[in-house]
Amino acid sequence: MAGAGVIDEYVAALGRALRGPSGVRRDLLAEARDGLLDAAEAYESGGLPRAEAERRAIADFGTVDEIAPGFQRELAVSQGRRTAALLFLSVPLTAFLWAVIWRVFPETARIEQVKPGWFGLLARAVDLLQLGVGVVGGLTLLALGRGLRRIRRPALVTRRLGLFVWVQTPLVGAMGLTLAAAARGPVGFSTYLPGVAVSAISYLFAGSALFSAARCLRCTTAVTALSAADRGRSLSRW
Repeated sequence: MAGAGVIDEYVAALGRALRGPSGVRRDLLAEARDGLLDAAEAYESGGLPRAEAERRAIADFGTVDEIAPGFQRELAVSQGRRTAALLFLSVPLTAFLWAVIWRVFPETARIEQVKPGWFGLLARAVDLLQLGVGVVGGLTLLALGRGLRRIRRPALVTRRLGLFVWVQTPLVGAMGLTLAAAARGPVGFSTYLPGVAVSAISYLFAGSALFSAARCLRCTTAVTALSAADRGRSLSRW
């Protein structure tokens, strides 16, 4: 609809205040804009000039400072779901691929020396930790989906998931490199193409998880900042 300048400026300002997945952010802004245009059209039909009708619609909707915290929380939940889904799918897949590689790795390429006594214990710890990460991803995905109504602070779940990934991923990576160095397994044999391929997949998933977790932290930091600013304005009115 032509002549929606005031509303467009409002939506642009709202977009600049938000951080999160671009697709979800775009959908939220489009929904807000459509609602504002409908409200402005109703006011205009009642006899108000177009610009005044848009200003009235915005006043009813709320200022950017008032609306942004709620939108930001929704973006944080969406980013949490994405990260949880990535963990739930990629971590078990990576563990499975490595299990296959270690089983089919040629005997001629295996280490001829005796493995350290701690090797088996560390390998089991890596397996259990990866299994736990998949479980955490699944539970978080469930919590931010069907269980969302029962969680008072879903953005906090997203933030804790982001922190968890930033602790877990480097830890598992270091443990995996230690095992590879001790056993001279697929990572150590750059000419063994299946091992190289699985290593590349592992690094890709790990990097994706860290990037997604960083976005979780960014989204939830924005939630905290916007909510604190909104509370400060509310107190100042008193």
